[in-house]
Amino acid sequence: MKYTKIPSKLFIDNRKRFAKELKSDSIAVFNSNDIMPANADGSMGFIQNSDLFYLSGIDQEESILLLYPDAKDNSMKEILFLRETNPHIAVWEGHKYTKEEARDTSGIQEVRWLSEFPATFRLLMSQCKRVYLNTNEHTRAVVEVETREARFVKWCMEKYPVHRYERSAPIMHKLRSIKSDIEIDLIKHACSITEKGFRRILPFIKPGVWEYEIEAELIHEFVRNRSGRFAYAPIIASGGDSCVLHYVTNNKQCKNGDVILLDVAAEYANYNSDMTRVVPVNGKFTKRQKDVYNAVLRVKRAATKMLVKGNNFAKYNAAVGELVQEELIKLHVLKLSDVKKQDPKNPLYKKYFMHGTSHFLGLDVHDVGSFQAPMQAGNVFTCEPGIYIPQERLGVRIEDNILITEKGNVNMMENIPIEADEIEELMSI
Repeated sequence: MKYTKIPSKLFIDNRKRFAKELKSDSIAVFNSNDIMPANADGSMGFIQNSDLFYLSGIDQEESILLLYPDAKDNSMKEILFLRETNPHIAVWEGHKYTKEEARDTSGIQEVRWLSEFPATFRLLMSQCKRVYLNTNEHTRAVVEVETREARFVKWCMEKYPVHRYERSAPIMHKLRSIKSDIEIDLIKHACSITEKGFRRILPFIKPGVWEYEIEAELIHEFVRNRSGRFAYAPIIASGGDSCVLHYVTNNKQCKNGDVILLDVAAEYANYNSDMTRVVPVNGKFTKRQKDVYNAVLRVKRAATKMLVKGNNFAKYNAAVGELVQEELIKLHVLKLSDVKKQDPKNPLYKKYFMHGTSHFLGLDVHDVGSFQAPMQAGNVFTCEPGIYIPQERLGVRIEDNILITEKGNVNMMENIPIEADEIEELMSI
């Protein structure tokens, strides 16, 4: 891992909070993610299961966390199972956690090798009443491959069919949506790395530069600041592709007179940032481009003020939609007469602003949390309104990361250039 050590207090506290939510006499099990195969003998990069990382800080494949808060034997209340290394693994794959390192990272004192899991689990299953199993219940998840967690769920329910089974996901969604001070600092650090990347590319962008060259400059700056990767596939969309929400090919030459929509961000220690800015290829917005840009910026600032404790998403999204509608009328994209006749269930503005304004942010870019619950202190949300006008080859989305507190909110990206004039000034250097 490139990141510096995270205090084990984070994971100790997270486990305590999780244990309080369990029914009596229950075991909970969390599995690491697989290293997914590519082709031939290749494999994809490893990204840890967010829930296991949240509860243990262990960032390694073939790991299992077992929690049994009501175990009569204190050594069985928290057990971490790790892949045992050997000289062959050390030569071909490098260092793996020692038991001492795992204890120091997680705060879990009982660390065993993975080979000991079946016997230990069989013993504890003879004592407990319930088992909490973990699954990916994100509302937007589309999972077409069987994960290590899914294989374990299937195996466990087949081998122990008469136990009572519960779901860990609702508890994890509730807990993970409220960020602790340590987590907030990690997200802020990811935001600061993103800022460095953005400032690096502003003087670099010129007519004739290729989108993938911008991508290369960004990942250079991210990695040199201890980020392990882009937080998500970078969107570097120039010209008409600024209107394509998930354009990730990044293979065009940037042309004079166009804008570039940059939806790019760094992760740090598995915690993510999520930023979008729009810049002119030649360093100077046209009047029309700046008008649209400033319209979106006004909506973003107004929307940010609504991200406060107690607000709800139905009210928030409706209010943001009305703000976008007003700006589209001022920009002469929509006619007031047509808006007055529109179907309220299918408002005209959605042709030019078709996505949500905010999502949870944390260990996952689209982090877990309930959109039905009121906003709470400790939530971290994106704020990312946009206006997309394909006929003008002009898409503008502006996005910051917002922390809700008891006294209001904090823009975790407040130092990242956002004013059109400041962007132009930095591009002229």
